[in-house]
Amino acid sequence: MKKEAISFLEKLTRTPSPSGFEQPVQKIIRESLQGHVESLESDIHGNLIACKNSKGKPRVMISGHCDEIGFMITHISNEGFIHFAPIGGIDAGLLSGLRVKIHTEKGPVLGVVGKKPIHHMTADDLKKKPDWKSFWIDIGAKDGKQAKKVVETGDPITYEENFDMLLDNNVVSRGFDDKIGAFIVTETIRSVNEKKMNCSLYSVSTVQEEIGLRGARTSAFGIDPDIGIAVDIGFSSDHPEADKRAIGDIKLGKGPILYKGANINPVIGRMLIDIARKMKIPFQLAASPRATGTDANAMQINRKGVATALISIPTRYGHTPVEVLSMADTENAIKLLIGFVESLPKSINLIP
Repeated sequence: MKKEAISFLEKLTRTPSPSGFEQPVQKIIRESLQGHVESLESDIHGNLIACKNSKGKPRVMISGHCDEIGFMITHISNEGFIHFAPIGGIDAGLLSGLRVKIHTEKGPVLGVVGKKPIHHMTADDLKKKPDWKSFWIDIGAKDGKQAKKVVETGDPITYEENFDMLLDNNVVSRGFDDKIGAFIVTETIRSVNEKKMNCSLYSVSTVQEEIGLRGARTSAFGIDPDIGIAVDIGFSSDHPEADKRAIGDIKLGKGPILYKGANINPVIGRMLIDIARKMKIPFQLAASPRATGTDANAMQINRKGVATALISIPTRYGHTPVEVLSMADTENAIKLLIGFVESLPKSINLIP
């Protein structure tokens, strides 16, 4: 992958965008698309919608949500310590000792997550499952008055940024769920050859997926697509404690994940598999017997129904500060989406 693309991805992951506070990262995506698309607009919900070949048929929506998990200040104590609640699904057991950034109107404020030290814990304390009330954020304030001069209730919080390359073309960062999807759909619409397309293509950087697939629901209603493909992270099973019986045999670097199941239109699902094989793009199959819990779910039940599919990037340690994935899988997902979009006929029977 080109250095410019990797730099763009790094910029996305380093930019805060917890659910409900996505505009800083949407601004970066908007800037990257200027001059590369026919139209570019934001809706009232905050989704960023880019379009090429708006008069084409069928109408295709590809989406990746740009929001990430995070936290929000709920209380500032008289002693200057900050109490908080999660935005999205976070394991409280991960929190102790983390460095975090509080995002204020005046800029980021560094803090650390504290809890009672192990030296002071009783035997009963050690048996208890961590809960949110056991933790606080310390910004070094001497008291609540000083703390309230720099932060306030309702300010969003994220893990400290940490984009780094690992061995074997793998990369680690917070927020790959799902800035990797937003990156992929953005790179796809930037790179697709409009002259080869019959379809109209809408690339959407959606908001508020982590709290209920909300952005995909509103943007799909506005676009009214015939076909919808969500791009998100997926669970890999190539690490200790993974249960392949439940997840499947999914590895980093072996290709993006394609699915069969209730959320996947059989026609579109088969087309993606056939195109991947024709283009010699590696892929991995996974089962999804229920709704996927991604933007594909919200798109599928939009209006009178949308023919949906899901492409996932195998990822380790989802919803932690150290999500790990493969840049090779990322590049192959972009190739597959471009191949799909450019090969769609003007008329296609989407009824299974």
